[in-house]
Amino acid sequence: MNTFPTLDAWLAHLEAAHPVGIDMGLARIGRVKEALGLSFACPVITVGGTNGKGSTCAILETILLRAGYRVGCHTSPHLLSFNERARINGVEATDAELLEHFEAVEKARASLPEPVTLTYFEFTTLAILHLFASRGLDAVILEVGLGGRLDAVNIVDTDCAVITSIDIDHTDYLGDTREKIGFEKAGIFRAGKPAVCGDPSPPQSLIDHAEAIGADLWLVGRDFRYEAQPGNERQQWSYLGREQRRPALAYPALRGANQLINTAAALAALEALRDRLPVSAQDIRLGLANVELPGRFQVLPGKPQIILDVAHNPHAAAVLAQNLGNMGYFPYTYAVFGAMRDKDIEGVVSQLKGEIDHWNVTALPTPRGASAAQLESSLRDAGVNDGPDSSVSCFETPAAAFQDALNRASENDRILVFGSFYTVAGVMAYRRSRHN
Repeated sequence: MNTFPTLDAWLAHLEAAHPVGIDMGLARIGRVKEALGLSFACPVITVGGTNGKGSTCAILETILLRAGYRVGCHTSPHLLSFNERARINGVEATDAELLEHFEAVEKARASLPEPVTLTYFEFTTLAILHLFASRGLDAVILEVGLGGRLDAVNIVDTDCAVITSIDIDHTDYLGDTREKIGFEKAGIFRAGKPAVCGDPSPPQSLIDHAEAIGADLWLVGRDFRYEAQPGNERQQWSYLGREQRRPALAYPALRGANQLINTAAALAALEALRDRLPVSAQDIRLGLANVELPGRFQVLPGKPQIILDVAHNPHAAAVLAQNLGNMGYFPYTYAVFGAMRDKDIEGVVSQLKGEIDHWNVTALPTPRGASAAQLESSLRDAGVNDGPDSSVSCFETPAAAFQDALNRASENDRILVFGSFYTVAGVMAYRRSRHN
């Protein structure tokens, strides 16, 4: 007997089932996990951090798939369909594949002497983990949703934890300093297990926590590093780990200045797990050449140049500004920008205002979204005025903002779609509907 007949019905139910959308803590989900009897026989890699998590997961997944392993990869949030969150062997799980595991979680939850409610993220994470556990996989990659210590993903004991970067974000839940946030992120570390940190200046709290629990901490610059050959037209770089060296690697297919550090952290994780998941130099080369991730400095073919990027905090915005600056000359840059109101919007604007001429700000289809008027106010405060070479326009939807940018941009200009996942998803959905 199915509780709900479709995945959409399940997801609609879960959005309303728990009193708050984010409810930090592992007690409720831990009880349901035990009732499910959830465990993994294969290595689990958990990836946390402020920015770069999705890229690092995609790099690990693609290399391991090229090496012939059966791989499950859970990422979040999704852009266009929930199924993006659960990939098995590089393919998104179907609704039918997911439904039976949603049922299993509901049955386990209801079987408790005192049934608990689960958030959307907790329930769906359990269902995806249960799906992966049923498949006899060789490796499982899990992206942390928010923070680390109290995130639903942390109910699984990882075999190797990766933290990509630590910056100020989600301050309501994680704290307002890098030291507080570093401690929350380090909560995914496990005693005696490799803990890879790709942040070049990790908070002391992260180092102290790794030491306190006896994790095997790999720090970039100390235990592993990357060396790029400047001026080498073939754009090669090398990974240097504790014992492994991977020379003459091509740049990953993911564009952007920060992808070498994400790749180096992924290669450090694979070095740390080499006894259980050996990969060859050729596996790494093929993995880096074939990795794909929508919405991460994704440059679409055609003119005007269109760039999609889910940068939504100042750290990510600084990287995006650097990437835009490296693209060469464009007469005008139009931006479609939407953001959550709990983000540091002023910080994002200050990083990018030098690269953007015309701002099309948009509301988002979520109660957490900032209004277009709020975004416009931040831009005016930052000194963006209306004139022939600069402007701010307000729109109700990302699609409407994008249509306007398309109408105004010449083929030599570029259009940047950035901010929340909802901003990028709205434009991706609009473009898909036009091309079908």
